[in-house]
Amino acid sequence: MSSENALAELRLTTRAEHDRIEHLLRLTEPMPLARYAAIVGGFDAFLRVWEPRIHAALPERLQAWFRARRRGGLASADVEWLRDVAGIEPVDADAGAAAAVPLDDVCEVLGSLYVIEGSALGGRVIAPQLKRTLGVAQGRGASYFHGFGGETGAMWSNFRVLASLEIGESPRDIARACRSARRTFAALIALFDPLARPDAAPAFEHPAAPRIAPALLASMDVDDPDATRPAPLADIHIDLPAGDEPEDDAALVELPMDDDAGGDTQRMPL
Repeated sequence: MSSENALAELRLTTRAEHDRIEHLLRLTEPMPLARYAAIVGGFDAFLRVWEPRIHAALPERLQAWFRARRRGGLASADVEWLRDVAGIEPVDADAGAAAAVPLDDVCEVLGSLYVIEGSALGGRVIAPQLKRTLGVAQGRGASYFHGFGGETGAMWSNFRVLASLEIGESPRDIARACRSARRTFAALIALFDPLARPDAAPAFEHPAAPRIAPALLASMDVDDPDATRPAPLADIHIDLPAGDEPEDDAALVELPMDDDAGGDTQRMPL
């Protein structure tokens, strides 16, 4: 089995986006049922677009594996319960950004899956909180966050192993997975941004850091629009004395004299 370089890089490069979506949703804080319904409706809208794309983009040998992990039907069931039992109609959510997430190869697919698979882990904390504060539970409006229940940890471990094997050690493949994960997060952030507090930070923009490791990008020998490498230094050269020159032969620089000196300069030791 290959090492978990890909998983470590995914975790590093999506840390800012992960923090942003948590700040937007605030799922561990008390909330009215209407706000919860907007969140569930958002996930339902997103997964209706995203899951069929993931299934179609996966190689056939992995499609059955993915079908056993789909949670979109759980979100849809929660929306129906909230509408029919609780009498709350979730606000229509625009999940168009889910259609733009890059899924051109298995590395990009697994990078995107990393985001949704990882979100299932949070359900182990979120589901009990929702039951205490809102009275929703598995089969009663909170099936999505209940997810795989006691199997959640094992399902996540299974994903980690498969993702490590499929993405492998190629810097190019790891970088593709990372970019896809970031864009998946960005699609979710755009979807849920209307839920931000009025005094919250502006809509999400890719931060300067953390970022895809420069070593990975350099090895790819391609320009990355999401990269934030430092700009090269200006082309400035100062002559320094060679090691075998006398110490009193110091490096000199030209400095301007006073304005009334006619633009003359004087040589000063560095």
